[in-house]
Amino acid sequence: MNVYERYAPFIREYIYNSGWQVLRGVQNAAADVIFNTDENLLLTASTASGKTEAAFFPILTLLDENPSSSVGVLYIAPLKALINDQFLRLNYICEEADIKVTRWHGDATQTGKRKLLKKPSGILQITPESLESLMINKHMEIMSLFYDLRFIVVDEIHSLLRGDRGLQTFCLIERLCKMAGCDPRRIGLSATIGNPKLAGDFLGCGSKRKTLIPEFDRGKETWRLSMEHFFNTDPQAGELAEDKIPHREDDMPYFSHMDKMSKNEDTKTGCSAPRGANPGLAYIFEHTKGKKCLVFTNSREECEAVCQHMRQYCEAMHEPDRFLIHHGNLSASYRESAEEEMKDDDSLISICATATLELGIDIGRLERAFQIDAPFTVSGFLQRLGRTGRRDAPSEMWFVMREDHPEPRAMMPEMIPWYLIQGIALVQIYIEERFVEPPRLDRLPYSLLYHQTMSTLASIGEMTAAELASRVLSLSAFKRISQDDFRALLLHLIDIDHINRTENAGLIVGISGERVVNNYKFYAVFVENIEYSVRTESQELGTIVRPPDNGGKIAIAGRVWVVEEVDHKRRVVYVSPVKGNIPAYFGDVAGDIHTRILERMKTVLSESKEYIYLMSNAKKRLLEARECFKKANLYDKPLIHLGGNMWALFPWLGSFAFLTLERFLRLHCAKELGLRGVNPCRPYFIQFTMNVSEKEFYKTVKEKALEDIDPMSLVYEKEVPVFEKYDEFIPEELVKKGFAYGVLDIEGMKNRVKEW
Repeated sequence: MNVYERYAPFIREYIYNSGWQVLRGVQNAAADVIFNTDENLLLTASTASGKTEAAFFPILTLLDENPSSSVGVLYIAPLKALINDQFLRLNYICEEADIKVTRWHGDATQTGKRKLLKKPSGILQITPESLESLMINKHMEIMSLFYDLRFIVVDEIHSLLRGDRGLQTFCLIERLCKMAGCDPRRIGLSATIGNPKLAGDFLGCGSKRKTLIPEFDRGKETWRLSMEHFFNTDPQAGELAEDKIPHREDDMPYFSHMDKMSKNEDTKTGCSAPRGANPGLAYIFEHTKGKKCLVFTNSREECEAVCQHMRQYCEAMHEPDRFLIHHGNLSASYRESAEEEMKDDDSLISICATATLELGIDIGRLERAFQIDAPFTVSGFLQRLGRTGRRDAPSEMWFVMREDHPEPRAMMPEMIPWYLIQGIALVQIYIEERFVEPPRLDRLPYSLLYHQTMSTLASIGEMTAAELASRVLSLSAFKRISQDDFRALLLHLIDIDHINRTENAGLIVGISGERVVNNYKFYAVFVENIEYSVRTESQELGTIVRPPDNGGKIAIAGRVWVVEEVDHKRRVVYVSPVKGNIPAYFGDVAGDIHTRILERMKTVLSESKEYIYLMSNAKKRLLEARECFKKANLYDKPLIHLGGNMWALFPWLGSFAFLTLERFLRLHCAKELGLRGVNPCRPYFIQFTMNVSEKEFYKTVKEKALEDIDPMSLVYEKEVPVFEKYDEFIPEELVKKGFAYGVLDIEGMKNRVKEW
């Protein structure tokens, strides 16, 4: 099949006007599946590889040849910014064919929404939360909107594979298809899929179609990568290195297919930042100068702090401010202005960002990305790296790993530069094995069960318990939920007035339930803090959690502000600008780290392999860490003696298995071991005191691990481990069960203990 000739004329004209010489492998592969089969499609290819066009060119061709009588394509994306970006691209392509493209999210105009409701057609772009709102508030229009739906495109599907938000998305897809009586094909798009087979099964859940995952020539993938380490105060690890060579940007290593790398030169810390500047941030300040860059951090607090410092350095050096900021607590105007600035290829502005710029919105040609400290996942690393290297330039990332100098009497575990080791492990495990975190699909999502139960009742209205169970428990996300558990949930919701019984023995949303469902925050299943809008004069800066009292200071939008007034009733904080530094608190939590990453970290410390992307400080610090690891004999055993009755255990387990081990030691082994003062540094090590020998420790722990362990025995007495957004409305026994059976990783923990 000649794919180009098969495309609709307006698509061919777009390709010609865009100056494309040939179609890429991803476009040929997608066209083959969409044109020649009736199955679902999972399309995985690197960032900026043309996945969106690969999926939409054949879809639009089919829509042009046979226009739909309702919305023909539902495009679901995790971010409004991504929808806005794709809207401009799709609308430009579709104008000539008179295919309507409509955005539907909180920032979209009501005019466009009303036009779609009046005459449904074309493409509807929406977030999972807005789709939830649509299902509840426009229930009677679902049939007319979607009865002739042909395709559902889920963009950045990897971001939906490890939490309730992804399960919510596919619950909504299944519910929509049943309500509208349609059977659309599903198209999943992502640059980073860890287990394509599992992801394909997830994409097709509740669908009668198979999911095809085509193989194609992905072309040559080239990276430029460096990793440097800094102590937050001098001296630096590499300052005594005899072979220190000044850093030259042209000497950064290239990764061609991630297996052939050129020799790397060492780096130099010195730069033109102000005296007394933080060494790691001074390094970034110097190497963003005259460049267009992204500076990634792992939390909103860190993002604000970094942006503050960079702007202060600009002021101290009498330079124009060249830093912007982008994260989820900023107002839409702040985020969008940063995005617009970055789309200008001539801009020399850098943006301090969190995961909000990790996904595939087009922000023009970036010269490099910086990553402060190690990200939590290989997927996150790849997504952030992929933000650079567009338009045929190699992807480029500079890691900046930081730590405080260990105290003079610091224990051995504190002598390891954990972020540096984690960063190396993330890079190596992908280079060597192409490992990316697989989907997490084995949980017991009781919080989501509450959410979808209330959503179904709110949208449809009164129904019997049997009818409600039939609609909810038939959704693929709840295949592990028993009817007994659902009955327990319904009885509890009746007790707390979230559901009421009618005279006809039907069920409806109760008064207390209405207060939850009628709040716009109900549409999201991810945890949100109570946020206050921050305003200065007439401008909204963004939102913050737990504002200080009048006179206190907060950091937002990369600057420091003093609080003039807090209106708790309206949840508004009025501020004015001041100079200085202050941390901001948004309630961010660390991501979960996979066990494979921790295992590779152990190998990093035990092997003698050199990594060509390490700069001089990082090389020196790694050698120090390896020497410390070797002296502790940690390769052969996980337990080391710290003196007296103090010990440290290094299990090399990911977040959930580590948490399980910690509870197992406290609840199953403490008495026999005389265990006290258990102090975990998740997920790296656990410190404690005990009254037995090392040999007795291994013997006792292994014997206990060989026993059948009831997951519920790892929940503390009187503990109700609220883990998800709606756990507070779930019966306590289900909250405990969901945590014990769906969060804790007993098998992973047992397998590790058996190796000791």
